[in-house]
Amino acid sequence: MNLRSIIWQELKSRPSAVIFNSLTILLGVAALVAIRHVTVHSEKEVSKQLSNLGANILVLPKDATLQNYYAADQNGGSLPEEHVAEIYLAGLSGVEQVSPRLNVATQVDEHAITVTGILPQSEVEALASWQATTMFMNTTDTGCCQRTNVVSAQQLASPQALIEHRAIQELDKNAIVVGADIAAKLGCKAADRVELFGEKFTVLGILPTTGTVDDGRVFAHLHEVQRLSESGATCNAIEIVGCCEDAAGSLVPQLQELLPNAKIVTISQVVQTQVGVNQLMAKTSWIVLAVMMVVGGAGLAGAISSNVQERRREIGTLMALGATPRYIQQLFLGKALLLGLAAGAIGCLLGVSAALIVGPAWAGVSVTPLVGTSLLAVLLATFVALVAAWWPARRAAQLDPCICFREV
Repeated sequence: MNLRSIIWQELKSRPSAVIFNSLTILLGVAALVAIRHVTVHSEKEVSKQLSNLGANILVLPKDATLQNYYAADQNGGSLPEEHVAEIYLAGLSGVEQVSPRLNVATQVDEHAITVTGILPQSEVEALASWQATTMFMNTTDTGCCQRTNVVSAQQLASPQALIEHRAIQELDKNAIVVGADIAAKLGCKAADRVELFGEKFTVLGILPTTGTVDDGRVFAHLHEVQRLSESGATCNAIEIVGCCEDAAGSLVPQLQELLPNAKIVTISQVVQTQVGVNQLMAKTSWIVLAVMMVVGGAGLAGAISSNVQERRREIGTLMALGATPRYIQQLFLGKALLLGLAAGAIGCLLGVSAALIVGPAWAGVSVTPLVGTSLLAVLLATFVALVAAWWPARRAAQLDPCICFREV
């Protein structure tokens, strides 16, 4: 009987011991793989949403949270729409674009959707014209603070500008722009008529798929959404495109002084918050893995030591038949190797399965398997199993067969 067959027969003869000896390592690997998958894909989602957001400053209600910066305007609080005029009339240097938003939940053909009220830039520019004197008097601005980054009316003419620039130049009160997911659910296309809040609207255009919350939204004129939802002259958030220099410097403190009852946040602050959560999850995954690996390794070492003690006569018999100490050591290390590989592989499958379910449900991100993370987890489980088995295997290899046969 060769080494492989002996190890296999040993594992088959004691299946319960095999399961319990590797269970802790298996759970540690599963926890690491699941948390790492969710964390990595959450970081990718943050990066993608950041590139799609456009605005770099958000004005939010005072009690708004930053758990999901891209959907921060769904916090349920409200801001007076007059803040838009206040921002423009204040003549703050670096304000390039201001876009108020109001989200209202409704249903269309039994499909739950979010209607986002937006103010077309043609009407926002009417407010900006009141700022002309202030802007004319301010001659100290340099670089992008001269408002050279403001997008043109031509760039905002298409409905797709809502994706790239987070604004649109013209939007009639009886027109809407539909996200890709909602368009697919309703089976609608440009020029179709869709009923919202009991009134008919004409579809101005269908947005391309972005992979963000905009895919599940319908965009309508802000004042029309305010009227139909009876929310008054309010909004959930105001997005500001600020000059790169001022947004990182004096603009935020000036906005905070101008709007003391609102929360002013920059994208860097929001991203840092989300990245901090991701880093905490990543550290937690390694802590969980470390604790469970230590416990699992200690348990496996104890189980193999007990197995060595129980099998002393059998070990002595093998050595009497010509088995070398190296052969005996390889016997127990081979068993530990198989246990580590099995625990790592099954733990990876459980971890990836959990991430595929938990990612979309809890973190709002789609998860795909990470081969590198899975292989690393299997290698770690195997390494811990071998380290745990090394000392008991060495003790077994040092047994004296004569002493083993004298024991009752």
